[in-house]
Amino acid sequence: MRGARKQSIVPAVAMSLLAWMCPRPVSAQAQPMANEARSATPYVGRWDLTVRSPTREWPSWIEISDDHGRIEGLMIGIWGHATPTGEIRLKRGEIELAVPKDEGFPDGTQLHGRLAGGGLLGTATAPNGASWRWSGLPEPALERKGAPKWGKPVRLFDGRDLAGWTFADPTQASAWSVEGGTLVKHGRGSEIVTTSRFRDFKLHVEFNCGARANSGVYLRGRYEVQIETNAAQEPPNRRMGSIYGFIAPDPALPARPNVWQSYDITLVGRTVTVVEDGRMIINHREIPGITGGALNTDEGSPGPIYLQGAEDGRVAFRNIVITPAE
Repeated sequence: MRGARKQSIVPAVAMSLLAWMCPRPVSAQAQPMANEARSATPYVGRWDLTVRSPTREWPSWIEISDDHGRIEGLMIGIWGHATPTGEIRLKRGEIELAVPKDEGFPDGTQLHGRLAGGGLLGTATAPNGASWRWSGLPEPALERKGAPKWGKPVRLFDGRDLAGWTFADPTQASAWSVEGGTLVKHGRGSEIVTTSRFRDFKLHVEFNCGARANSGVYLRGRYEVQIETNAAQEPPNRRMGSIYGFIAPDPALPARPNVWQSYDITLVGRTVTVVEDGRMIINHREIPGITGGALNTDEGSPGPIYLQGAEDGRVAFRNIVITPAE
């Protein structure tokens, strides 16, 4: 995923959201009791959010923290990367915050939320008064007891056809083809997703990223390992080898267009290790939450492997092999 692309499509999605959401008054919640606790403590933590429009559900995420009495947030909107929200206000036991720009919402959108049944409920309101509802659940820890026992390796792509894969948007499937034993993305098109679902696993994937191209490997369909040769202007945690928007590779990886490279990725719970061409670049790090472009926020469930197709340029893949934990 790359920032320039997000900037180009956010206006269209913002207009689409506004078209879905005819301006309407939002029913007021009951006023809290005078003696209601007004501490922000119950809100502090990481939350998996679901934003509901009339046509679909959008995954989102927020981490709320208390910095010596100042309540702040780090948020992923409909897509994008983790972006600070600025101060989160606490009024009558409810939270209010400004949604960061370039996260898929109309500029100036305000998020309002309250605690409800162990989760969050709220509304997002655009400057024109249009609103849509969202909910949130505490992010699961995804802790695994004991070391995983690895099963039998499974080849996800046989080099001949797309058996075992499906397209997020079949109308854009023509961007992908099978050529000489490789799976090739020729430009912007659909995401391509495995029909199988996985929890903990080791994944080997080889890729060849053309000049000024971009893609990514999504683990469980929720966490992107970045592939790119066109993001030199981006910070390290959005460049090649990163867990997009969260974890930068160490050492940093230079752009190497038209060269075959490999990732060996181990994901156990939310702990990830990434090895690029035999060199450790991310060592046993925690993934804080979903990254932009996630299929959903159901982090407690198994998910697919998906290859990002909605970005620029040619990227080829081969030898995609997964070893699930038993």
